[in-house]
Amino acid sequence: MRMLRWMCGYTRKDRMRNEYIRKKVGVAPIEDKLRESRLRWFGHLNRRPIEASVRKIELLDFAHVQRGRGRPKKT
Repeated sequence: MRMLRWMCGYTRKDRMRNEYIRKKVGVAPIEDKLRESRLRWFGHLNRRPIEASVRKIELLDFAHVQRGRGRPKKT
């Protein structure tokens, strides 16, 4: 973001929104980039054989598992 601000000639004192600067420079929004990387990883998982441990975990049902809330206790 610092490089994009420098390219536009804005400083932090100008208080311009990151979305505005990204749009002005023509850079894709962060949400789109995160979605692309997640989909790329998901496609990588789907290409694995069914016998792979990653695919076996996908078939497990974790709906009934209780998870702790907050920070774990110090032992």
